[in-house]
Amino acid sequence: MELYLNTYGTYLHRRGDMFEVKIGEEKKCISAQRISSIVISNAAQITTDAIQLALEYNIDILFLDKFGDPYGRIWFPRMGSSTYIRRKLLEIYEHDEGLEYVKKWIFGKLDNQYEFLQELLSKRPGINQDLVNEIEKIREMQGQLKLVSGKLKDNMGRIMGLEGNSARIYFSIISILLPDKYRFKGRSNRPAKDVFNACLNYGYGILYGKVERALIIAGLDPYIGLLHTDNYNKKSLVFDFIEPYRILIEKPVFYLFSRRKIKEEHYDEINQGVTLNDEGKKILVPQLLEYFDQVERYGNKNMKIIARIQSDAHKFANHLIGKM
Repeated sequence: MELYLNTYGTYLHRRGDMFEVKIGEEKKCISAQRISSIVISNAAQITTDAIQLALEYNIDILFLDKFGDPYGRIWFPRMGSSTYIRRKLLEIYEHDEGLEYVKKWIFGKLDNQYEFLQELLSKRPGINQDLVNEIEKIREMQGQLKLVSGKLKDNMGRIMGLEGNSARIYFSIISILLPDKYRFKGRSNRPAKDVFNACLNYGYGILYGKVERALIIAGLDPYIGLLHTDNYNKKSLVFDFIEPYRILIEKPVFYLFSRRKIKEEHYDEINQGVTLNDEGKKILVPQLLEYFDQVERYGNKNMKIIARIQSDAHKFANHLIGKM
């Protein structure tokens, strides 16, 4: 399980082989064996003995800012990227293989967008035909993506253009399908212009941490990317690899809003935007965790939805070194 500390005044320390979480006068002890990761945001406090316990049990600690973006992590020292895998990752950038990986990740993202919109429309009989036609444009862009060939560095603009156009269609339709009070005008980041984007951003921040962890465990260097290779000192491979998994945030967030679970008291207005407050995070995070823990068929195995990231990271690393 993931342990999320996102309430002001939360205090985490060690008690033997247990973590003790204290919020005000309330205390709760959790066995370290049950924890896979710890995520800390807001003014939560963690002691050095709790950090030591986390490291003893290979539990990584991720720190999020108020927008949900990771700004630091404490990682167990026994993990690290393989030099051979790192070298292979650098090599494929100059070959057709690098382009094929990027196409696969972006194609998967577009496929998820198309399938989710089709799922939503299937529950709304009599939908406007113009909306159906817009969704089909995502399929057309997938067809164009398949035809891209050559060197990755020569096709970055085209690929990112297709991905961007698909995203604009996708989120415009998502907005239309939401209750009127939650509709928004496109994606917005720091700060979010609306509460829907604030929830997406916070959820993506959690997802970034999970993708980075999966890559490192698989022996991949999160700083060596393909499509986002020009982001100096950024975790470029995380930005590449995350694309087909964004749907793991978008689905539960959409249903949170379509079921009108987010209220005005769950977010605060800030300069030029809005941000989730403690109460909003208490609504969002359990919704995401519940969805992550659902078991579905993936490939030829039944696994938790969130586990597919680690599975795919291992497959990618093994393919790089010729084990598949």
